Amino acid sequence: MGALARRRRRRIVGLLVLVGLAAAAGLASIAIGSKPIGLDGVWHGLVAPTGTENDIIIRSLRVPRTELAVLAGIALGVAGSLIQGHTRNPLADPGLLGVTSGAAFAVVVGIFAFGMTSLYSYVWLAFLGAVVTTGLVFLLGSAGRGGPTPLTLALAGAAVSALMVGLISAMAVIDQQSLEAFRFWRVGAVAGRDPVVIGQVLPFLAVGLVLALANAPGLNALSLGEDVARSIGQHVTRTRLLGIVAITLLTGGAVAACGPIGFVGLVVPHVARFITGPDHRWLLPYSGLIGAVLLLVADIIGRVIAWPSELQVGIVLALIGAPVFVGIVRRKRMVRL
Repeated sequence: MGALARRRRRRIVGLLVLVGLAAAAGLASIAIGSKPIGLDGVWHGLVAPTGTENDIIIRSLRVPRTELAVLAGIALGVAGSLIQGHTRNPLADPGLLGVTSGAAFAVVVGIFAFGMTSLYSYVWLAFLGAVVTTGLVFLLGSAGRGGPTPLTLALAGAAVSALMVGLISAMAVIDQQSLEAFRFWRVGAVAGRDPVVIGQVLPFLAVGLVLALANAPGLNALSLGEDVARSIGQHVTRTRLLGIVAITLLTGGAVAACGPIGFVGLVVPHVARFITGPDHRWLLPYSGLIGAVLLLVADIIGRVIAWPSELQVGIVLALIGAPVFVGIVRRKRMVRL
């Protein structure tokens, strides 16, 4: 009991440290930009705004941007841990079930067929595409007597994603307007989003997080093997369906608001698993907080290295994530599930 209590205490302390890091990164995100603002100015803008230029920048631009980065980082980190747990694949990311490609396909169809160019319409198109595509993947992966398995879900997701990518390329090549609008959305960014977008996706992200935490005990049982999970009373199909719904809500909401942002859902679960071990009751909260810190830091780096302009967070994460993931893969102990 002493060892278990110490482990639990270390995990709680780790969570508190991550919360502190996220808060510090959030303050830095509000302070750093094309116009640097000191911490006293940040405090004034947050607590007692009087309508100065700094207050307007903080409350209208940087606070919504920071909030969106936190929400997207939490959602993608948790979704990454769920998809890797359900597929038993350390190389899986939230896009494996076709969520990202489905969202992108819906956005391109909206631009190509209906002339939609508003970011607000992109949010709902992307989310609808993510939900429909994931449902299709689950139906294909459930076909047959064995029901949904990690292998059938991964194969169905890869096939549907390849189809969507081909259709997207065809429409983008045919229509120049679709290509230009899609390129803007495809990069993945937390800048330039209206606070209304946050309100639109927040309910879906909140429900997704609740379902993810509810899915953690069942996922722990599945990690012992499906036969063992069934023997201890676990309903395997229900557990997988719950996880897929959570992944769809989290990834669909994040992609709808920010566009496709890579590497968070792929790298973060490995880092969290190295700290917490395989217990998803701890792995999911750690993944969410690490994802938020990573996305905030990447966004800050994008502003600093290209000052007074900036690089979108999707580009920065690609530059950071690729070498980091190579290092993770080389450490076999970290990627073993």
